Amino acid sequence: MIELTLPAVAEASEPFVTRLRAGRCDVSGNDDSLLCGEDDAGVTFAGAHGLLAIDGLSAADLDGDVVLVQPDGGRIERLLRAGSPHNTLLVTERCDQLCVMCSQPPKKTHVDRFALLEQACLLAEPDIVIGISGGEPTLYKDELLGMIERVLAQRPDLAFHVLTNGQHFAQEDIERLRDPVYAQVLWGIPLYARAAALHDAIVGKAGAFARLEESLAHLLLSGARVELRTVLLSDNLAALPALARYIATRLRFIHAWSIMQLEHVGFARNRWAKLYVPHSQDFAPVAAALDHAKLHGVPARLFNFPRCTVPRPYRYLAAASISDWKRKYVPACDGCTERDACTGFFEWHPDSATEGVHPL
Repeated sequence: MIELTLPAVAEASEPFVTRLRAGRCDVSGNDDSLLCGEDDAGVTFAGAHGLLAIDGLSAADLDGDVVLVQPDGGRIERLLRAGSPHNTLLVTERCDQLCVMCSQPPKKTHVDRFALLEQACLLAEPDIVIGISGGEPTLYKDELLGMIERVLAQRPDLAFHVLTNGQHFAQEDIERLRDPVYAQVLWGIPLYARAAALHDAIVGKAGAFARLEESLAHLLLSGARVELRTVLLSDNLAALPALARYIATRLRFIHAWSIMQLEHVGFARNRWAKLYVPHSQDFAPVAAALDHAKLHGVPARLFNFPRCTVPRPYRYLAAASISDWKRKYVPACDGCTERDACTGFFEWHPDSATEGVHPL
């Protein structure tokens, strides 16, 4: 597992964002902190905010990373890791839903870091996709959209993938979202069932399905790019074919439909036995949904499904979706010819749920 938070000591008194560079011990501007020294304990950088000592990694490991330094907390957050395709910014931990399997259980408080995150985006490597997550980012819709617009105005090479529950798009947003900069934004929105009652029960919010339909209509009229996301649960397994028919009939405009296997973290950890679907034992509802999607031209894919656990005709849809910092492989993966294309497992996936894994 790759550490995203590291102990650090800084001369500065306020949080700041900087890009770490393994180079000469001088200051090139307000953005970069340059390497001053390295030993077995860690590394020291110098920048416009003074000295920064980081424990736990080498200069080579950190070179090019964009980090948020929090002097009071004695740590840094690696916001954007150089060379990684898996960088996601957490903009809030507040949420107005309470999904039964939430991997990031919400908090009632919010710390506004938009200015710092915007600065980090401007320091990103060229041509990358930056994820935005929560909590629910659109609880702070104006701040979020403003950040996206300002960043893409200065960095048109970048793109954003925003995970949102889709509860807060309104008619007045349509014109704003028609701005050409939003062609660089993909909205990842959960939809768990065609039946409103089932979807609402899964997300823990009455009326969520009806409100989501309103938001999707506004996004359609704005020309937004939308990825629908459906987590596979015991509650909605049998309902997948009906959901596929609904998407093919009503939501043909979507960019992609991602069917996702459950993550053993957050609320799902204590509900695993009730929620988890061993898809290798009962893939038929998933196959029926995929078949209907393909028949009607809906781009569907499988996330968090190890390739050896998926029947051969559908294996090509199983993407390497788990972020590198939280991905693992089990001993049975050794020698597999498709390992590089396989998602593997979440670092915290229980060993009991990896039975049947075998090299291809």
